[in-house]
Amino acid sequence: MTLPAPSPDDPPYLRGLNPPQREAVLTSDGPVLVLAGAGTGKTAALTARLAHLLYTRKAYPSEILSVTFTNKAAREMRERVGRLVGDAVEGMPWLGTFHAIGAKMLRRHAELVGLQANFTILDTDDQLRVLKQLIFAADLDEKRWPARQLAGMIDGWKNRGLVPGDLDASESEGFANGRGQEFYAAYQMRLAALNACDFGDLLLHMLTILKREPAVLEQYQQRFRYIMVDEYQDTNTVQYLWLRLLAQARKNICCVGDDDQSIYSWRGAQVENILKFERDFPGAKIIRLEQNYRSTPHILAAASGVIANNSGRLGKTLWTAEESGEKVRVIGVWDGPEEARRVGEEIETAQRRGTSVDKVAILVRAQHQTREFEDRFIAIGMPYRIVGGVRFYERMEIRDALAYLRIVHQSADDLAFERIINVPKRGLGDKAVAKLHMLARATGVPLTTAAARILDSDELTPQARRSLGNFVLDLARWRQMANDLPHPDLARQILDESGYTGALQAEKSVEASGRLENLTELVRAMEEYDTLGAFLEHVSLVMDNEANAGEAKVTIMTIHAAKGLEYDSVFLVGWEEGLFPSQRALDEGGTASLEEERRLAYVAITRARRKAVILHAANRRIYGQWTSSIPSRFVGELPPAHTESENSMAGGESLWRANWSERADPFADVARGTGRGPGWQRAAGGSFVREPARVVEARASAVSLGNKGRTDLSVGMRVFHQKFGYGAIAEIEGNKLEIDFEDAGRKRVIDSFVTLG
Repeated sequence: MTLPAPSPDDPPYLRGLNPPQREAVLTSDGPVLVLAGAGTGKTAALTARLAHLLYTRKAYPSEILSVTFTNKAAREMRERVGRLVGDAVEGMPWLGTFHAIGAKMLRRHAELVGLQANFTILDTDDQLRVLKQLIFAADLDEKRWPARQLAGMIDGWKNRGLVPGDLDASESEGFANGRGQEFYAAYQMRLAALNACDFGDLLLHMLTILKREPAVLEQYQQRFRYIMVDEYQDTNTVQYLWLRLLAQARKNICCVGDDDQSIYSWRGAQVENILKFERDFPGAKIIRLEQNYRSTPHILAAASGVIANNSGRLGKTLWTAEESGEKVRVIGVWDGPEEARRVGEEIETAQRRGTSVDKVAILVRAQHQTREFEDRFIAIGMPYRIVGGVRFYERMEIRDALAYLRIVHQSADDLAFERIINVPKRGLGDKAVAKLHMLARATGVPLTTAAARILDSDELTPQARRSLGNFVLDLARWRQMANDLPHPDLARQILDESGYTGALQAEKSVEASGRLENLTELVRAMEEYDTLGAFLEHVSLVMDNEANAGEAKVTIMTIHAAKGLEYDSVFLVGWEEGLFPSQRALDEGGTASLEEERRLAYVAITRARRKAVILHAANRRIYGQWTSSIPSRFVGELPPAHTESENSMAGGESLWRANWSERADPFADVARGTGRGPGWQRAAGGSFVREPARVVEARASAVSLGNKGRTDLSVGMRVFHQKFGYGAIAEIEGNKLEIDFEDAGRKRVIDSFVTLG
């Protein structure tokens, strides 16, 4: 197909498009895959393509299926097309999200899957209520087999297009000792009896109908002359199968996406869907949008250098006509507090030079990382906002934990008592709590005192009296322990003995894992304060410090939440092995997860327009213990020509090198520095390095070796590491060791952190 050259007479939707964008718009027939790199104007191309189909009357508005992932994207698409072609866009009933379109289809054919057209769509709370009823009816312990865990499994099966009959024994074994299929089938039967479905059913039911009912499938294949899909790399299996069925007759399907930005496998997305597009639609046209309109050449080159290490990609090279700008800076710091201090100083300096802080973002890999920055920004008066989540001390699990600590510290804190009296569930219903309130008001005593007194009466049922009695005894024991036990240890014990951590662990979900990480970070934060009272006072001051709504603020968010956004300056923090890439992701997903973590790094870097700064710390406090860290492998994959490395601690000497294979031992330059930063002061004072003498001695002996490595180690030798225990050396590369640990598996560590075993 030869495309017409740009002309002054071009319709408005073609003006200003570059050649690949024009090709994506004008190649209207046949299967088309538009590989749109970050910041390459894919929305402009997608909008113009839709306008072109309407403007040239290749299809009526009702004959175009245009699918997005969010309501916001659908609204934006409708508004932009409306500005280009006028009222025609109002006649597009099939422009919307997967779920919205699935619901519209399903209401037309509900009877084919045993529903009525006016079926109810359950929200998450209703879904959990139904599952809890089924678990109770089966006489299972909901604490051991939580409804939330079962809901996650069912959602995963539906995302993969699996109905109960598709499950085998291996799929079912994850719940109630092999009863997963049984509960899935019972759940679906219960929904049918309620004339209801959940969000997963909206597409799964339609997929079932399209497979079983050839007449219905043919009806939609003939109706939709053209199909357009945004963010195709984020489709899950059921979405993929649904689209493929609808497109098989005419094959006029255009999918826009970026395989390098597929970062949602944890919610079912399959990057393979976009990678096999040509196999699904032979003869497909592949169009690459590679001209970036967002970032500088150095930033793009840095991102491209990292993502090039992935094997599972179709490949493209971003470029820009912008000036080179600053190189990507890589800063090595001593520890987490030093990292927050350094970022705060950088932002303050930029602010003094006229930069508005609302053009600055801090991107973290995990939610728990935000706490360090929130505390630092409160201390220096830097306004900030948390995007895609809530402030650290306002998160549900943190407020629950703080309520436990408050009621132990101050027994008259009725608000804290009310919050945790039945968290986790203790079988104390509203009636029991109401009776406590009545007694407290009548006698003028706090709820904790009323709880102790009511136990001597018959006001409560035997079960409620037993549960409340155990809780009262727990509170008394924890208050006694508070006199002798360090408050961080007390917090750990309370969270464990109350059953709070156990309830989260039983959920076995990504959300629950994140909440556990946040609780760990809370306990770590407590270690910086001399007493429990001092820490609770600090939290109260933080919670009271609300910036003005209209004030410019630094944005703090996870990398996942940042997808699709852009900022002039971006600070990418915590780039260390085990944190980013996430150790949990690597342990659970292997190579596939590593490649997704690398795509996440690519997304992070390409959020920056003018300035990108990557930070990594030599030490992190994990579970109350200081642990040595080595820089992320992604730091080593950054092209040296486009990066600048620096040491934030002392004298400007280079502590970290940009290349993984050439990086010096992180402690060598520290030993030579004067170290005036807060992190260094803690190190110099020896207040936080709690390691056996043999580990400290081994590190000291290795300080001067740089990246040459120790001469007393060899492959096969048995060694000891403080965190991972005993293991045998499998590989040696300079000062880095690959060790097969007896309990922790294979890990990469720096040789100065091991001793002969």
